[in-house]
Amino acid sequence: MRDAYHEELDSIGDGLVDMARLVGSAIGRATTAILDSDLKLAESVIEADKKVDELHHDLEARAITLLARQQPVATDLRIVVTSLRMSADLERSGDLAQHVAKLARLRFPERAVPQDLHATILEMGQLAQRLMAKAAECIITKDVDLALQLEQDDDAMDLLHRTLFQHLIDDRWKHGIETAVDVTLLGRYYERFADHAVAVAKRVVFLVTGEHADDIQSEIQSATDTEGA
Repeated sequence: MRDAYHEELDSIGDGLVDMARLVGSAIGRATTAILDSDLKLAESVIEADKKVDELHHDLEARAITLLARQQPVATDLRIVVTSLRMSADLERSGDLAQHVAKLARLRFPERAVPQDLHATILEMGQLAQRLMAKAAECIITKDVDLALQLEQDDDAMDLLHRTLFQHLIDDRWKHGIETAVDVTLLGRYYERFADHAVAVAKRVVFLVTGEHADDIQSEIQSATDTEGA
C-alpha cells in the first residue's frame, strides 16, 4: 500500500511536469501565431488547452483522493497541497497562452503586432517559454538554487514589459487605439505567464524546504549585507 501511495505521489509530480511542458510549448506557438498571423497555428493552441485543463482536473482529483484516503502528514501533506497550487498556476499559464492565440485569431488576416514591436514580442514569448522550461526542471530536480534564480530571470520580462509600455505612450505612436489595446493585453499576458512560472518555482522551494522562497531570499540578502558591511 505504501509503495502504491508513493507511486501516486510521484505520478502527481510527473503530471505537473507534463503540464509545464505543454504550456511552455503553447506560449511559444502562440507567439509565432500572433507574429505571423497564422490562423491554423492559433487554432491548434486554442484546442490544445483542453489537454492542459484535463491534466489539471485529473491531478486535482488524484490529489484530493490521496488526501481523503491516506490522510498524509508532514512532508507528504506539503507535497500534495503544494502540487495542487502548482497545478492551478500551470492551468492559468495555459489560459494565458490561449489568450495570445485567440487574439491572433481575432485579428486574422491582419497582424495584431506592428512590425516595429515584433522583436520585443518575440523576445517576451521566448523568455516566457524559457522561464516555464526552468520551472519544469525545478519540479523534476527539486533544485532550490535554480528555483530561487527564476525570480531574478523574471526581471528581464519586467524590463521588456516596461519597454513595450514606453512605445505605447510615445508621442510618435501611429498604430491607433485598437492596436494599442492589443499590445497592452499581450504585454500583460506574457508578464502574467512569467509570474506563474516564478510562482511554480517558489512552490518547489516550499515543497523541498518547508520555507517560503521570499523568506529564504531575505535571509540570503541579509547575510550578503552583513558580509559586505
